[in-house]
Amino acid sequence: MRVACLTFWFYDYTIQMANELARHAEVLLLLPDYRSEEYVESIDPEVNVHIFGYSRYAGRPGPSCYPMLKDIVAAINDFGPDVVHFQVNNPMLCPLLPMLRKYPLVATFHDIEPHPGEDRLLDAGSLLYRLTLFVSRVMPERIFVHGKALRETLVENYRVPERKVHVIPIGEHEVAPFVKFERDDLEPDGRRVLFFGRIHRYKGLDCLIQAEPLITREIPDARIVIAGTGEDFGRYEEAMAGRDAFEVYNYRIPYEEGARLFQQASVVALPYLEASQSGVIPTAYGFRRPVVVTNVGSLPEVVDDGVTGYVVPPRDPQALATAIVRLLKDPGACRHMGEKGYAKLKTDMAWSTIARSLLAVYGELGSAPGRGTVPAEEGFADTAPAAGKER
Repeated sequence: MRVACLTFWFYDYTIQMANELARHAEVLLLLPDYRSEEYVESIDPEVNVHIFGYSRYAGRPGPSCYPMLKDIVAAINDFGPDVVHFQVNNPMLCPLLPMLRKYPLVATFHDIEPHPGEDRLLDAGSLLYRLTLFVSRVMPERIFVHGKALRETLVENYRVPERKVHVIPIGEHEVAPFVKFERDDLEPDGRRVLFFGRIHRYKGLDCLIQAEPLITREIPDARIVIAGTGEDFGRYEEAMAGRDAFEVYNYRIPYEEGARLFQQASVVALPYLEASQSGVIPTAYGFRRPVVVTNVGSLPEVVDDGVTGYVVPPRDPQALATAIVRLLKDPGACRHMGEKGYAKLKTDMAWSTIARSLLAVYGELGSAPGRGTVPAEEGFADTAPAAGKER
């Protein structure tokens, strides 16, 4: 089995997927040159790597991108995969996928639709993103999503045939860069609630801020830690009734600092108003921390309510506060739930589990009547660099 793994942005996820697949198949990993140097050292030596020149074209899809697309296709043709697996995340897929249609195509959707507040009518970026989602729903022979709720959205709202859509866990991709900085001497620092990641309206940070007085009324020394960047933070600060109860790190958090924040937290909160999935949950599990999440998207599918954390309704500061207070008042329950979350991460959400599902689908496609490796198209193979273990 030969698998080509292509991404324009989801570096951690695609690298860890390729590393696990390389235990069972020959793998070509295609990464953009934009920031890829930060991740190259984490690639397994058994993975063949091709770095393509994306930096000069980033944010500017058009005819000038053809040399880059030609390079990607040439590298894939030279490798001769049985399947091409790509991550849905970039408008460059729109012209690229038709160029790869002779291969069985498989897509992973991390989001089915733009998040609320990110989709602006007549905005060029939003229109391109919607076009990318449309093309990526139509062309692949199989689609992977991170939850049953997301599969239902594709099948019911977008009429994607149910046989095409497969559910796989979100995996451990967000965990590895953080846990390598884990320290043996760090424990929860007081009663701390961590909100971590990109700050946007759909993340429901307003709800956590509204829950703060309810939390500190029960636990006066509780601290709400907000770590991440995104939209203008000013309006969130204005909404804070008790500013001293908050600890804010409003910038892109380095992995080492992120590891410290997770280790010092008692509880990790995801008060989202809308979601597909979130890498924050497996990261919390990786540090043995319980989570409190809202019942949106596929978040509840990876949280065992009352076992690895609590699931509460969205837009309900009282329910959010009640669940957080319940955990903060019982450090023993926090530790027990954190251990259960870690066990879930290493079994249900492990890359070995995911790889088995991927390989089963790849094999199904490869055995379909009329399938087989197609010779490289004229004009591409002769320009391809060797798809060896390039670094």
